Amino acid sequence: MSKSGSAAKIKLNRFEDLFCIHTGSTDGAEQIIHVKLTELHPFKNHPFRVVEDEKMEETIESIRQYGVLVPGIVRPRAEGGYEILAGHRRKRGSEKAGRDTMPVIVRNYTDDEAVIIMVDSNLYREDLLPSEKAKAYAMKYEAMKHQGSKGGSTLEEVGEAAGESGKTVQRYIWLARLSDELLDRVDQKKIGMAQGIDLSFLSQEAQQWVLEILEETKGGITTSQSAKLKAYGKEGELTLPMIRLILTEEKPKERKVILRGNKISRYFPEEYSNEEMEGVIFQLLEEWQKKQEGRR
Repeated sequence: MSKSGSAAKIKLNRFEDLFCIHTGSTDGAEQIIHVKLTELHPFKNHPFRVVEDEKMEETIESIRQYGVLVPGIVRPRAEGGYEILAGHRRKRGSEKAGRDTMPVIVRNYTDDEAVIIMVDSNLYREDLLPSEKAKAYAMKYEAMKHQGSKGGSTLEEVGEAAGESGKTVQRYIWLARLSDELLDRVDQKKIGMAQGIDLSFLSQEAQQWVLEILEETKGGITTSQSAKLKAYGKEGELTLPMIRLILTEEKPKERKVILRGNKISRYFPEEYSNEEMEGVIFQLLEEWQKKQEGRR
């Protein structure tokens, strides 16, 4: 593979392409080799977790019985050994299963190509945390820019492997600018995605102030509060006392009303969509509000 190729040249659309399972090939271009686990090293700044959960237990048991069925993808390291591009979970499963080697395919990818392969081989997972996707998308975006892609089209290309829009990718890339501590709070759902994105526009110092106050108050952040922090931050007027004032201001009581479909559907023809019913309800509420104001 040419080291100067664009991201499009290394796009991997098929499972067989990604893991180099080309049955019946006789050209001898690539071979599966067994490498000692001690010679396999994690990808630098690898953004994805290797969690020892139920799925890992299944992987371990499968490796005990059958070995690693799909080889990992690695590249040589200047320091010796190999850097894993795809196969971090398989390596951990092999360790837990008592194996001392793992089948891999060695490829001489450039740094940018390696990042793209590493990210795309993990985006299929369903249990990814916001922090994992944020860091992965940011890494892939930078790699693809180095490859020659520019502008909004790059964002679309980054999200293509995961079936996400360029707009969604941009939001995750913004999120990646958060400190690790605030990103952890987004993962734990203590801070919402929208609020986290607002905070990502703050300086690292201001983010640290936000974290300190959140730890003191044991509270959360509303969209109104995060929007204020973002606005003041853009103007360069954000100070620790101001952040404290914004985050400790009394929050309005949340009012929640649930309109159950089986109760309101009898008032509408069957062919009415949810959007049409919602429009009628809001129109009636506006008329009611005007009548109330007229009585004052």
